[in-house]
Amino acid sequence: MPSATRAIPFVTVDVFTDTRFAGNPLAVIMDARDLSGPEMQQIAAEFGYSETTFVLPPSNPQNTAEIRIFTPVTEVPFAGHPNVGTAHVLATAGSVYGKPVGDHIRFEEKAGLVEIAVSRDAEGKVAETTIRAPGPLTIGARVPAPVMAPCIGLTEEDIVTRQHEPLFASVGLKFILVEVASLEALGRASPRLDPLEALRANHENENCDCATFQYTWVGPDHVRARMFAPFDNVAEDPATGSASAALGAFLSTLAPAPTERRLLIEQGVEMGRPSLIGVTVTTLAGRFDRVEISGSSVTVMRGELTL
Repeated sequence: MPSATRAIPFVTVDVFTDTRFAGNPLAVIMDARDLSGPEMQQIAAEFGYSETTFVLPPSNPQNTAEIRIFTPVTEVPFAGHPNVGTAHVLATAGSVYGKPVGDHIRFEEKAGLVEIAVSRDAEGKVAETTIRAPGPLTIGARVPAPVMAPCIGLTEEDIVTRQHEPLFASVGLKFILVEVASLEALGRASPRLDPLEALRANHENENCDCATFQYTWVGPDHVRARMFAPFDNVAEDPATGSASAALGAFLSTLAPAPTERRLLIEQGVEMGRPSLIGVTVTTLAGRFDRVEISGSSVTVMRGELTL
């Protein structure tokens, strides 16, 4: 006899934008209770987005849900746009697993508890979601510019080291932060697998797939960025909240910082999927305390997976 089929609802959203077919697409699997880890991975590969999220009942009933996050090739402990987009979907739905979803959301994730605030417009519709990164700022190894440059298809002169050398940093998910000299240099950047593989091998202790976050300043507190993660099957990502959070947190360590600093990070322009990510960094006694990222999302598709 043929096996019974399962119909599992999903929603897709474009994140860090209020315009369909811009920003970073995300698939949200609304009820993952009957899915195994390998099935989740297969579904994420089938969607082919940089990440797909799977909604599960929380271990602690005081929290909203457990969220698992998969790239096309692996599970990750935390990522920015999956949290922003998933919170938008659940807050719009109004309930999850029979419980109401309010304007304060808590997701259980492998990186820790992620807290999310929902803001609404005058009609009560979700306007923006703001997440707090779950981890403290961790700073890893520096990468000399002559080593980093060939990894992203640039010259040593394209990399700015006035404030910092390229380096590993994380507030939940690790990236290599690289400041480049200009928009023109940023536009020329592209990942190079052989030197990136050598870099990864030389930094095995970082436990990182060497995703790179290249950025340049385009105005006061305004950054243009690109993110490459070829070993996660993401040639380029149009909006990377976790990398933006790591950058904002790290920048707070470079100079005496105000109690609160806001950054606007523009990403995805070179891909034709422009995104805007708000970053707010809070310091206490001149030291990094927390970082939040915020943005809008827009629903694109609804449907069912048939398994």
